[in-house]
Amino acid sequence: MIGAGDIKYHYFNLLKVKEEEFKKEIEAIAKIIVNSGYEIVLLPDRGISFEIAKRYKKLGRGRVIGTVPLSDKDFGIDHLKSYMESKIKRKKVFDEFIDTENWYKQDLTHCIFGDVIFMLGNSLGSLGELVYGYYLYKLFIGDKPEVQAKRKAIHPEARAGEDIPYSVIVYKPFVKEKLNYEIEEYIRKLNGKIYYVKNSEELKAVLEKLKTLAHN
Repeated sequence: MIGAGDIKYHYFNLLKVKEEEFKKEIEAIAKIIVNSGYEIVLLPDRGISFEIAKRYKKLGRGRVIGTVPLSDKDFGIDHLKSYMESKIKRKKVFDEFIDTENWYKQDLTHCIFGDVIFMLGNSLGSLGELVYGYYLYKLFIGDKPEVQAKRKAIHPEARAGEDIPYSVIVYKPFVKEKLNYEIEEYIRKLNGKIYYVKNSEELKAVLEKLKTLAHN
């Protein structure tokens, strides 16, 4: 999952989403993901992804995985520790952490630890994570043949494209516009899939569709 960290600015001020509507959307999204049987991957930090993760863990027993630059020397991770250690109903929110080594690798690799990118807002960080995820994917599927890059060499936990076409789901209530045209076309060039969903029920349908692809 990727999205904005500053909820008040991005969703309430910038997109004019009402706070009560925002809470309802978060609850509905978490319920759909739990009932669909998906695990979730996110950076343990403030923002919309963490809010969904808390509700997801409260509603069910699914696994929550955090990507964290545990070995970083430049910026450190002290500001993440309260999120990493957080609990909901006496259960830890996070079941496991993937060490991305440093913040530069964190931003580059965050989106390749899942089958699907769930886009919950076009912030500076989330846009970077999205495009770098697909750029690395481009390398390890051989779309830039002069660069030899293997998925597991980038990170042993990387899984983008292993089971289903590498996909992005854009949640329309939390974005102003569609993805940039050129970015869309690059994703399609890599045989990636883009799904725009306007509510949690459409999200449910897409998640069910993707699950059938994984079983084929």
